[in-house]
Formats: sequence, C-alpha cells, structure tokens
Amino acid sequence: MLLVVLQLVVAWTTSRWPATRLALTAAPTLLLHHGEVLEDALRRHRVSPGELRQAVRSSGNGDLSQVGAVVLESDGTLSVVTASSLGDASALVDARGTRG
Repeated sequence: MLLVVLQLVVAWTTSRWPATRLALTAAPTLLLHHGEVLEDALRRHRVSPGELRQAVRSSGNGDLSQVGAVVLESDGTLSVVTASSLGDASALVDARGTRG
C-alpha cells in the first residue's frame, strides 16, 4: 500500500512540476556507441557486459560492431539501435554519455 501511495505522489509531483522529474527519474544513458562498449557507464549503472550482449542478440544482431547504440532507458529497458538505423543520432540527444 505504501508503494502505491508513493508512486501516486511521485506521479502527481512530476506532472505538476516538470523540473522535479530530473531529480526523481533516471535519464537515458548510452552504454554502447558505434560498437564500443562504454565500460564506465556499465559499472555506474550496474549492467553486466552479458546483459548488454543479450539485448543485442535479442534485437537480432550478432556483431557488436554493427550496433550504433545501446541505451539504458529510464524504465530500465535496453534499446538497441543498429548502425544502419542510427542516422544522425538525433534520437540519442537526451541520453547521458552521448558523444560525436
């Protein structure tokens, strides 16, 4: 019951004052960029290299060099973007660790 009440309080607060969203929710974080695993980001967010590889395999890819980006989303899911679909990487603008 307490968790339900806390969830409602957080949802109400972030919908009324958008600035509180930054303090209460995680920002998306880049874990892999152009086939290169970002080890510091993995450690910081406690994601194992195996979990990263599993997400890549689940997306139908077998070669990390063919992956443009893997993002740890705010909800804890891993989004995989292939190198051929990355384009100008504008979808990664709000992800921490984005680099050119």
